Order: sequence, then C-alpha cells, then structure tokens
Amino acid sequence: MSIAASLAIIILAALIHSSFQLSLSVLTILSGHTIGSKNTQKKLFSLTTNFLFGAGIITLLLMSVIVLILINLFGSNSPQVIWAGGCGLLFGVAISVWLFYYRRQKGTALWIPRGVAKYLMVRTKATKMKSEAFGLGMMSVMGEILFIIAPLFVGSLAITQLPAPWQILGIIVYAEISLSSLSIIWFLIGRGKSLSKIQRWRENNKYFLQFVAGAGLIVLSLFVYVYEILGTTVGGL
Repeated sequence: MSIAASLAIIILAALIHSSFQLSLSVLTILSGHTIGSKNTQKKLFSLTTNFLFGAGIITLLLMSVIVLILINLFGSNSPQVIWAGGCGLLFGVAISVWLFYYRRQKGTALWIPRGVAKYLMVRTKATKMKSEAFGLGMMSVMGEILFIIAPLFVGSLAITQLPAPWQILGIIVYAEISLSSLSIIWFLIGRGKSLSKIQRWRENNKYFLQFVAGAGLIVLSLFVYVYEILGTTVGGL
C-alpha cells in the first residue's frame, strides 16, 4: 500500500472517530456543572483543557497498543484476512450506529451500557480537580470503545503499512484529527459560547451526525475492500 493511500485511510478513520459523541456529551456536562457551581472562567478552562488532554492521551495509547500488537503479529504486511475482518467490523459498527447509537428519547442520550453512563455522570458531577478532569477525559473515550474500535483498528492497520519513521507521525495525526470535534467544543466553551446553544445544535443535528458516522464507516469499509483486498488480488493476477 502506498503512503498516500495509508494516510487517506488514517485520516478518514480519524474523522469518523471524531464524529462520535460521548466525549462531547461528557465535556458539555462537565462545563455546565462547573459553571453552575459558580466557578471562574479560569477554573472552567483548566478543567476542560485537562479533559481534552485526557481524551488525547488515551487515544494515543490505544492506537499505539493496537499498532504494536499488529506489528508483533504480522509485521508490516497484515494478511488480507485481517483487512477483510477490519472491513466487516466497520460495516457491522456502521449498521449498529444507524440503528442504535442514539436512544429513542429527547436529548442526546447515547446507546451505551447504563452502568457506564451512570458512572460517567456521577464522576462528571464530582470532578473539581485537574487530575479528575484528565481521568474523566480518558474514561469518556473508553466508554465508547464498542463504537470507536472499528476506526481505531483499521487506522492502526494502515499505520503498520507505513515506513517506520512515518508510523509515529501516523499515530499523532490520527489522535489530533480524532479530537477535532472535541477541540472545537472546547474552544467554543473557552470563548464563553452559550452551552445551551451548543447543546441545542447537537440535539437538532443528532440524526444527521448519526447518519454521517454510519455512512463514513461504510465508505471507509468499501475503500479498504476495493483498494487493499480487490486491488491486491487483481494486482497479483
């Protein structure tokens, strides 16, 4: 696989990752609770910044671990059956996103285990220190692992195809792009943008975002299948 094709897969996978909403929901709840507790703007900025760092660090760690496992198992050329499995995973998660991602109720409640949702809600309301916000950011990413594992896995497969000096860059690029939507909300909150307006926009556009996430997974699955599986097979003939 060429460097350009690998980077295209990494970027598209990261963009899909960024469209998932759990970390955004937790960040807005954390911000609302901090504002409601009469904390200063400086305190709000500190907590939300550490939340963002926590989400970024766990994304880097997850990607690094998956890449390391793949390289140890298959080297720089994963077999086609692994790529096919990645395509199937993308397709399966896409259908799940379209069918189940948002709960059938008002607001932006997500389909995640209720125990996880309750735990995140309790921890969010109890967060008052930077270290707690950092850990909360990490937990918000892990709470959505059933959905983000597909782009993480396929993005990691693409990273293993890169030359060694490019692999670290690929991991960093994925992490930064995957945080793009969260970074935008963090920036808006830091600038004093109304949380109610942000939440209203998310609620009004939730089904569009749900469709885009699922469609992105399908597109990525088809791209990987055509380029990596069919392309390699035809090229081998």
